[in-house]
Amino acid sequence: MLILVTGATGKVGRRFIAGLLDDPRFTKARIRALCHNRLLPETSRIEVTKGSIADQHVAAAAMKDVTHVLHLATCKETPSAVMDVTVKGLFWLLEAFRTSATAQQFILIGGDAGIGHFYYRHDGPITEDTPHRAYPGSYALSKVLEEVMLEQFAIQYGLNSCCLRAPWIMEKDDFKYTLSFGDDVFGGPDWKTLVPQDDARRYAEAGTVPLLRDADGRPLKRNFVHVDDLVSAILAAIDNPRAKRQLFNICMDRPVDYGEVAAYLAQTRNLGAVDIPSQYHSNWMDNSKARYLLDWQPSYDLERLIDSAWQYERSHDDRRIVWYPG
Repeated sequence: MLILVTGATGKVGRRFIAGLLDDPRFTKARIRALCHNRLLPETSRIEVTKGSIADQHVAAAAMKDVTHVLHLATCKETPSAVMDVTVKGLFWLLEAFRTSATAQQFILIGGDAGIGHFYYRHDGPITEDTPHRAYPGSYALSKVLEEVMLEQFAIQYGLNSCCLRAPWIMEKDDFKYTLSFGDDVFGGPDWKTLVPQDDARRYAEAGTVPLLRDADGRPLKRNFVHVDDLVSAILAAIDNPRAKRQLFNICMDRPVDYGEVAAYLAQTRNLGAVDIPSQYHSNWMDNSKARYLLDWQPSYDLERLIDSAWQYERSHDDRRIVWYPG
């Protein structure tokens, strides 16, 4: 087994590689990490190749002798590169994969941006049959195009492919910083821009968290997944016949409720909360298909997600860095 991992230096790539190497089912598996800007150290089981999948020759060379592909490489809101990487790059990988004599399985990590996450109202749970609906911007559009391209290649050529669709992926202290009113906020919304400047400064100093409300005035429900749970789903999908040509929602059993977050942080850490109105919509990704077909279940619930983020202590050489816009 030789697994090509694109986007290997990201939070999912690094955790997947560590998880695979520790898994007794894959003791003979080797990894080829395709890196673009950052590199991984090579070992007896990890080889590193450098380049962009937007280059057909790089994609073809990276695919040589590969049996499995885990495709993680993506762009966020970078219109100048997003189509080259996410559309052309995936196309070159799939072209090389379908003509390879060794290729066995192609796994894509999709995203809930492809179905609009909290930008659109959903009348029921979001299942794998929910239609694609990109929200404004280049990233969401690219996630739609990735999923559709993989699906069509599987139809055209009978590929053994699988898409694991994840919402916002958390690790370490990420979740804590998604709720910051300071400049250190991770992702969006950018809370400090939604309140007066003096209030934002005071909230940041006190550790006050936002209680985001949806378009109906209720605490917003938004989907998350911890990177460890996503990695366990990927490992469950590898060589699983029930994963062939399937799309799975990989997320927590219940979405994060901002009201429940505020209540739990008030109870456990004596932190205050402030209401933030919005026109976003609550939604609920249904992961029952993955639990049934992959025999997978997330280990993180709301309390564990919060506790792990607040208890995490970074080492001096593990700075919080955002590598992309959006």
